[in-house]
Amino acid sequence: MKNQINQVSDTAFMAAAYRAMETNKPNAIFHDPFSAKLAGDRGMQIIDSLPKQAFIGGWSVVIRTRIIDDFILDAIVEGVDTILNLGAGLDTRPYRMELPESLRWIEVDYPHVIELKETSLSEESPQCRLERVRLDLADVDARRALLNEVTGQSKKILVLTEAVTPYLPEDAVASLGADLGAQKSIEYWAVDYFSPASYEYRRRSGMSKSMESAPFLFEPEDYFGFFSRIGWMPKEIRYFAIEAERLHRPAPFPLLSRILMRILGFFASPKRRREMKQYAGFVLFEPTNTEKRED
Repeated sequence: MKNQINQVSDTAFMAAAYRAMETNKPNAIFHDPFSAKLAGDRGMQIIDSLPKQAFIGGWSVVIRTRIIDDFILDAIVEGVDTILNLGAGLDTRPYRMELPESLRWIEVDYPHVIELKETSLSEESPQCRLERVRLDLADVDARRALLNEVTGQSKKILVLTEAVTPYLPEDAVASLGADLGAQKSIEYWAVDYFSPASYEYRRRSGMSKSMESAPFLFEPEDYFGFFSRIGWMPKEIRYFAIEAERLHRPAPFPLLSRILMRILGFFASPKRRREMKQYAGFVLFEPTNTEKRED
């Protein structure tokens, strides 16, 4: 089947389809009853067009969804009053999660994505105060104006960039990080993590070729060093493999692959075994210099 991903925003349909597939499982680790409507036939067509090795991508969408859900709930307990979801895609957390009615949730994405969500979910009611903003994050002036407006009306903000930074070049991620760090009320920033080994896996597995129209551009050699340089340090790191063990949802590798991985793990050093479990995940960052931000 011909590749169905023509631009980055198409990946939102793919992710929604994976969430719908998870929701239909008897042992689902989350329930998203709205995802199937948003994914539509387009989402399944994209999944069907991917190489067979892409199963790991679907599994990671499911695990990252649960990780971010937990980040959000924990942040609310810590006093976060606003979720700023940059590049929100077809996420439905304001509808499907149990959230405080007072929570302010702001979704930002391209106009055509926002319009699709507003049309598809017009008869549904969010659990919190939901706002939507049509904006291209690459428009730096508009982005900064939005941040000034949002932070002026919120005390403690969690910024979510789920499946956003991987598609940005390093200078764009640095620019975004600097803009977020300049705002005193932004307490946390949730970001995708991929190790250098995962970059190579994407190329070897055929995923990079199948997503030529939406390539990963953010591949720093020193991921945490990069974020440290732009003013962010990890508060919490959740790796997919480790989280999957906790959730009893291991990656669906073929039997032979699982056997080979166990053998390799048995003979590997402790350091190498840790690396095998830490190839990808999600990071909750906080500003490095909080004192300077409070001046």
